[in-house]
Amino acid sequence: MTSATGYEGFDGASELLRALSAPIRLAIVSELAGGERCVHELVEKLGAAQPLVSQHLRVLRGAGVVRGSRRGREIAYSLVDEHVAHIVADAVSHAGEG
Repeated sequence: MTSATGYEGFDGASELLRALSAPIRLAIVSELAGGERCVHELVEKLGAAQPLVSQHLRVLRGAGVVRGSRRGREIAYSLVDEHVAHIVADAVSHAGEG
């Protein structure tokens, strides 16, 4: 059966792209492509304030892009799916082409 508008199947992709729409979230995903990181490691690498990094991790976690696992007193974040890292890398590469 053909849908009337033809775009209903794109909801999940739209949510993913919305979650990736902030430059700092793209940077976080790029960092996590190299392996799991704690918040303080992301803060150090990105040069951003801890509350800001935590806020964006919360958005990414809510969208199912990252997950957190307890590592002692800290939470280590990792990508749920490596495909997201490829999407981000491709988008960054494409943006740099023009």
